Amino acid sequence: MLLKKLNISQWLLYIGAAFWLVPLLWMTVTAFRPRQIALSPSFSLEFTLDNFARVWSAAPFAQYYLNTILIVVGVFLVQMITASMAAFAFARVEFRAKNIVFLLFLIQIMVPADVLIFPNYSVLKELSLLDTKLGVMLPYFASAFGIFLLRQMFKTIPPELDEAAVMEGYSKWQILWKIYFPLSRPTYVAFGLVSVSYHWNNFLWPLIVTNSVENRPLTVGLAIFAQSFEIGAQWTEVSAATLLVIAPLMIGFLLFQRQFMNSFIHSGMK
Repeated sequence: MLLKKLNISQWLLYIGAAFWLVPLLWMTVTAFRPRQIALSPSFSLEFTLDNFARVWSAAPFAQYYLNTILIVVGVFLVQMITASMAAFAFARVEFRAKNIVFLLFLIQIMVPADVLIFPNYSVLKELSLLDTKLGVMLPYFASAFGIFLLRQMFKTIPPELDEAAVMEGYSKWQILWKIYFPLSRPTYVAFGLVSVSYHWNNFLWPLIVTNSVENRPLTVGLAIFAQSFEIGAQWTEVSAATLLVIAPLMIGFLLFQRQFMNSFIHSGMK
């Protein structure tokens, strides 16, 4: 009976995965098909790369890629520093009302980022940071999720290592980056994957903040491209542009799938 239940569960997972893959497969096939037969119900082995050439020349996707990479990498590097210091303080430094302050950080996880769009926009306007890459990144320089994840990992590290490091003359800063950081690499990988995928796909905030090609990320550029008058309902170009946007994340996941799963297992995430 248990074997039958397991088989049924596996089949349900396979069916769910198949339904999830249908739009992705349709988009991929459409991106490589000639325009005149793209929506034809008949199957053919005729494929082309002209759609990608037209997309690349019709919109500044190279600039969009550069903007997105700078934003994603910049946010993650700052998050890694701020989350590490805050997590170390909550895990190893004793101060008054520490649990209450940590609870306030956890509450931020339950607050949707979209709720803060108006106050964040007002702050950026006062700072003259609208339509800048820094303006896109600034609200995400601190991560409550990252603090929680790293704090839980830091608490599993034996405190005797801290005592031994103090005996060797290490400062708290040196203890954090020479002991805690190397021992927590799987957790940093897990957090990095979440941060990079989130900010690569982030759309609403960059759409509101940016107005120029020099600061616009891929998601906003794709939306403008898909709605442009020149493209209209030409599904081959839209599919090719979408594939260009999601391809780096898909390739990264396929190449590092094992590390992706192991990082969450080591970090205590199921």
